[in-house]
Amino acid sequence: MGRIAGVTAAETRERLLQAAAEVFAARGYDGTRVSDIAAAAGVSNGALYAHFGSKAELLVAALRAHGPRLLATLFAADPDRSIADLLVVVGRRLPRRREACGHLIVEAMVAARRDEEVARAMRDYSGERADWLAALVRVAQAADEIDPALSPDAVAHFCLLLAMGSALVTPALRAVDDGEWTALLARVVGALAPGVPSHPGDAAPVQPDQPDQADQPDQPDPAGQPDPAGQPDPAGQPDPAGQPDPAGQPDPAGQPEQGEQGEQGEQGEQGEQGEQASDIDDTDTTAQRGAPQ
Repeated sequence: MGRIAGVTAAETRERLLQAAAEVFAARGYDGTRVSDIAAAAGVSNGALYAHFGSKAELLVAALRAHGPRLLATLFAADPDRSIADLLVVVGRRLPRRREACGHLIVEAMVAARRDEEVARAMRDYSGERADWLAALVRVAQAADEIDPALSPDAVAHFCLLLAMGSALVTPALRAVDDGEWTALLARVVGALAPGVPSHPGDAAPVQPDQPDQADQPDQPDPAGQPDPAGQPDPAGQPDPAGQPDPAGQPDPAGQPEQGEQGEQGEQGEQGEQGEQASDIDDTDTTAQRGAPQ
């Protein structure tokens, strides 16, 4: 089977690219043979090699022709439309179910890990996409839609990561609510607008909330310390008045007073002397009486 009669070379090329996109998406890169693509396109293997030198070249060519290119299509259709609006529109489509051609990017990324020829072609393809996106960002910056302080290459790289990542996480693996996803995209795209801090250093530092004094742990209250008044009160010590009162001792008043003692002594002595004298007198008298006259 050679070239189809009545079909131009450009048409044959397009038929091959369309067939390649469908077969690669259905069978994967490793599971596809060149003859499978030629048969699907209705041409011979020779006709295929007349346009593409290898299966890797055909894969990347199919990706360029039939891979994700919605943003370019929308921009070409309405060049006056806001770039920020276009990013949100395209972003909303990312989590949705893709056509078979949309899986080409996944097959190409997987093949690039094992096949250096595919890896080289994919680096070229990714560079082309990044350059085109960066140019689009510069247009938006000139129109004051995106902050000129942001790096166009960094924004383009972010868009590529988001697009390729969404090709890996399909709705069959993880679905997301369309309204919630759109709200998030609007927030992200809005952060690219002029006047929004591009990095934390541009923003005024946020002072941490000072803890309310009422929330502070209670400090030991000096009043909570043992109150000196709480110490044993000297008044609580045994009161000297509580000691046996000297007045409680036998009252000297109960003892004979010295005057009385003197008087009593004198009287006693006198009495004793008187008695002794009386005894003497009596003795003398007796002696006198008993003595012979």
